[in-house]
Amino acid sequence: MPANSPGQEWKKGSAELLVLSLLEDQPRHGYDIAKLIELRSGGVLRFHVTSLYPLLYRLEERSWIKGRWVEKDEQRRRRYYSLTTEGRKVLSSQRKSWKEFVAAIGRVTGAEHA
Repeated sequence: MPANSPGQEWKKGSAELLVLSLLEDQPRHGYDIAKLIELRSGGVLRFHVTSLYPLLYRLEERSWIKGRWVEKDEQRRRRYYSLTTEGRKVLSSQRKSWKEFVAAIGRVTGAEHA
């Protein structure tokens, strides 16, 4: 996908929502988050580490997620992220905003009748 394509812009605007949503049910490490986004989007959305990890750090700085280093036998050390109480509030708010946005776009474009 070209850097200036509409998909890139939409991805930027929804990145926080995607990451917070995947952390809602269980802690995950960055690679797992990236792979799940790609898998669940049917390959349409992909996050490279150069964009995903800075996002994770920003979310952690805002106290929306909390990171914890985990070491397992014969595996490299990984940082697992989990949603904080504040992160759950933000996720709920972002979901509501996203649904309203998608509904509004659908009304304007007639996509809800497609």
